[in-house]
Amino acid sequence: MRVVIAEDAALLREGLTRLLEDRGHTICAAVSDGDALLAVVAEHRPDVAVVDIRMPPTHTDEGLRAALKLRSDFPGTGVLVFSQYIETSYSAQLLEGGAAGVGYLLKDRVANVAEFSAALQRVADGGTALDPEVVSQLFRASRQRGGLSTLTPRERQVLALMAEGRSNAELVVSGGAVEKHVASIFTKLGLPPDESDNRRVLAVLRYLGSPA
Repeated sequence: MRVVIAEDAALLREGLTRLLEDRGHTICAAVSDGDALLAVVAEHRPDVAVVDIRMPPTHTDEGLRAALKLRSDFPGTGVLVFSQYIETSYSAQLLEGGAAGVGYLLKDRVANVAEFSAALQRVADGGTALDPEVVSQLFRASRQRGGLSTLTPRERQVLALMAEGRSNAELVVSGGAVEKHVASIFTKLGLPPDESDNRRVLAVLRYLGSPA
């Protein structure tokens, strides 16, 4: 993978660079603010960008605003938000154009390097990687829940796991029959098969309350 890192904490920026390089990835650039992020993405066109939320000059939401512009201007680059904080309004906007190629992980909840690297690869490949706590807060903040009221508790559990970016093989729930649960979710949410098979993304967007 070709990766760009935007992180204002120098030690973490250097640490991420070394960890990813040790796993064979190419770090095109490592910068400390949103403007620099957009500049290096324009220059290098990486597979994915790792973006902190709070960066100079105000240390509030510069990273997320830069990520939104990145998604708009460079749709071929995946975006993995990597932060200590959950910011629901901009996060929902980040997912509005489609959840493919988007991730949001919390720094203090990533268990190991392999887990982070796998999530980064999934985002670079056009998949989704969302921390369960991020999913939960986005869901609570959402006002658009059309169709979700018809889902059973087990189907809601399966959909929550799908929102974390898990494939059917990774959906471990009690009661088994994962494929039947997934098929039922698609039916209840009115998502028929299509040529691109984007139903998982559309279901996740419905779950998060973002317009599809």
